[in-house]
Amino acid sequence: MDDKDYRKDTKSPDTSDNHTEEKEEDSYEKVCYMCRRPEGKTGPMISMPGGMNLCHDCMQKAFDSVTKGGMDFSKLSNMPYMNMNIRDLDLTPPAAEIPKKQKLKKKSREQPFLTMKDIPAPHVIKEKLDEYIVGQEKAKKVVSVAVYNHYKRAFLGLSSETRQSGSGEEDIVIEKSNILMLGPTGCGKTYLVKTLAKLLDVPLAIADATSLTEAGYIGDDIESVVSKLLAAAGNDVERAERGIIFIDEIDKIAKKKQTNTRDVSGESVQQELLKLLEGSTVEVPVGSNQKNAMTPMATVNTDNILFICGGAFPDLDEIIKERLKKKASIGFGSVLKDAFDNEPDILNYVTNEDLRAFGMIPEFLGRLPVTVSLQGLTEDMMIRILREPKNAITKQYEKLLAMDEVRLVFEEDALRWIAREAIKRGTGARALRAILEEFMLDIMYEIPKDSNIGSVVVTRPYLEKNGGPLVQMRG
Repeated sequence: MDDKDYRKDTKSPDTSDNHTEEKEEDSYEKVCYMCRRPEGKTGPMISMPGGMNLCHDCMQKAFDSVTKGGMDFSKLSNMPYMNMNIRDLDLTPPAAEIPKKQKLKKKSREQPFLTMKDIPAPHVIKEKLDEYIVGQEKAKKVVSVAVYNHYKRAFLGLSSETRQSGSGEEDIVIEKSNILMLGPTGCGKTYLVKTLAKLLDVPLAIADATSLTEAGYIGDDIESVVSKLLAAAGNDVERAERGIIFIDEIDKIAKKKQTNTRDVSGESVQQELLKLLEGSTVEVPVGSNQKNAMTPMATVNTDNILFICGGAFPDLDEIIKERLKKKASIGFGSVLKDAFDNEPDILNYVTNEDLRAFGMIPEFLGRLPVTVSLQGLTEDMMIRILREPKNAITKQYEKLLAMDEVRLVFEEDALRWIAREAIKRGTGARALRAILEEFMLDIMYEIPKDSNIGSVVVTRPYLEKNGGPLVQMRG
């Protein structure tokens, strides 16, 4: 036998064995390595190196999690019928370039936060406030001027670190004028600031002083008010540094009369607020009010932030009257001791001496140079509040019933009765809504029952519970 014949005879058995093995492998279904489903349910598999098979769904999920955009493997031709090496694929999705930080910073600088044309004049701000707020002319004027100067100060970018200009003359540093607002409850302190936030495109944060405590105690830290402003500015530090912070219930952090215990929510909070009011650099958490190792921190400079503090200051009027009575003397030019007993705007006579007697420390008052007092609401002002503002309470109810195609009318005597009742309750403008909610309940409940009702008139006998509202049918 020749050598060629010998090699042919010895090779043929091996070839036949390989064919039998391939036929045996083809007789079994492929199973996905991830979801363990057979090829009969998933469709053709993708064969990976090492004898591992993956279905299209599991492969797509794997690449989506890696590329955050992924590739659609089902659209690739002949994909299920070839053995592939995953390292040979170009998995970078098109147009998935990550922008550099330098380009983002450069873009933000090209778009300035303010221009001189965008700064609203004080009279424009006051005219917008007049559409929503009744009375309080002095307070609206003071706030309008303060916000106007704050805008210009933020535009100029002046601070205590201003250096000499190119002309050699020292630039004038414009200091911020923080505001202290005084007024009885329900006179519109918080509503004035909230309305200002809607009318102006400036970040504004409203914080409550009652929740503030000294660092290390249960409660919010002082830096939490800056953290709220940063959140209101969309975590943009540059915008937050030109915003406004309104601290409500500032009278609740007055110095306590008892000195035997540590005053962690009174005088200590005033001392902690000094650095924020004056202007300093603080580290605040981003997206949270608590500092921990997992929370990112941001550095905010409060030098250009305008602070407005408001409070009712109960019993401050008695302190003012006591001081005014001491000036009474004997003679024709003397002041009677009971001359200020019925004074409705007694807070207009307030001085720093009265506020110190109330419990505010002098360092705190020195950083709030502008003090404005809001008037208590009278009966005529209550009636105007019910009718004149754009979002008056009566207009809100009229709109609600107009959706049911019913016309709502309030008589003049009914509005005056509501105003007198609100004054008796002593909670200011908040009492107006409470009274209307009480009497409008039955009307809002009964009117939708009958679709033939065309109009409803709220009368004074109905409010005095001596009758019902006047209901007129359609036609």
